[in-house]
Amino acid sequence: MLLQKINKGGYPGRPKASWWVDSVNAALCQAQAGLTVVGLDINDTPALTRLLSGKAIVISAFSGHAQPDVKGYYIQAFSSVLKAATAANAGRLLVVGGAATLLLADGSRLLDSPEFPPEYRGSAEGAAEALRMLQQQSAVSWSFLSPAFDIFPGAKTGRFRLGLDNLLTDSDGNSRISNGDYAVALLNEAEQPQHQNKRFTAAY
Repeated sequence: MLLQKINKGGYPGRPKASWWVDSVNAALCQAQAGLTVVGLDINDTPALTRLLSGKAIVISAFSGHAQPDVKGYYIQAFSSVLKAATAANAGRLLVVGGAATLLLADGSRLLDSPEFPPEYRGSAEGAAEALRMLQQQSAVSWSFLSPAFDIFPGAKTGRFRLGLDNLLTDSDGNSRISNGDYAVALLNEAEQPQHQNKRFTAAY
């Protein structure tokens, strides 16, 4: 969905652009006009540094769910991305995290809730460490997107709310956003940054 949105220009007023997608498994992405797909080991920091050199913005989006040690892989891979973006003097680093580190009404993290799905704990704890790493460095300008808890297949509407550290919920108490609007929120921040050196969230 995100690749389709990037390549098609998305919605009125957004010009079509050329993007690079760097993937551990390039076969998962199909080559399209204006889209270059590169197969690369995310943990090969020197190679990643060369690829990111001169890039105005780097978008990091991965989960590691296919790995035996999801948390360990996530932390190692993100450390490589951060080191490469720093060494490459990339303009900005936009990180796709998860909702787990967002705060509930009582001030606790969603990750620490008893209801948090155990199957997502590894990547959630990895993303939490990635956010901490970003907050403790100043070499790279960054933004960290924590989306709504429930991301469902759906079209873009452009009608969603933005927030910072607190989980956003609707009138029924649900935290939701379509993958279409999720992509819009991400690309809006990429092209017109509003949350430099901050974490932000998007939900209905």
